[in-house]
Amino acid sequence: MAHHVTIETRGPGLYEFTNQLHPIAEGDGVMVVFVRHTSCSLLIQESADPDVQRDLQAYFERLVPPADDPSMSYLRHTMEGPDDMPAHIKAAVLPVSLSIPVENGRLLLGTWQGVYLFEHRRRPHRRQCVVQMLPAD
Repeated sequence: MAHHVTIETRGPGLYEFTNQLHPIAEGDGVMVVFVRHTSCSLLIQESADPDVQRDLQAYFERLVPPADDPSMSYLRHTMEGPDDMPAHIKAAVLPVSLSIPVENGRLLLGTWQGVYLFEHRRRPHRRQCVVQMLPAD
């Protein structure tokens, strides 16, 4: 059975939604999380120090700046704003699905790990993730 999780974003950044996944975890198996959008991505990342999320955001902003940056003048897809095509590039190099082991109904994440939606667009969005439990054989 597929579950749907909605993450409200307020612009670029990492939005942790680990707590929305705990109730879906059951038995033993693998939880698959898939984001249904092409301008954001998913990450398992440190959840203890918010500087990690800020540094990741800053790194990817430098790696793929907005389309109105002179270094990005080669981009053709600019109709949806200067953040759109860079958001697609970031989503193409970062994961859009995750597999998380589950044992006895518990996500087997590390002590400091959290599950994040990485929003690449400037304006707020309602992002949808599909979550399924695949039972162990």
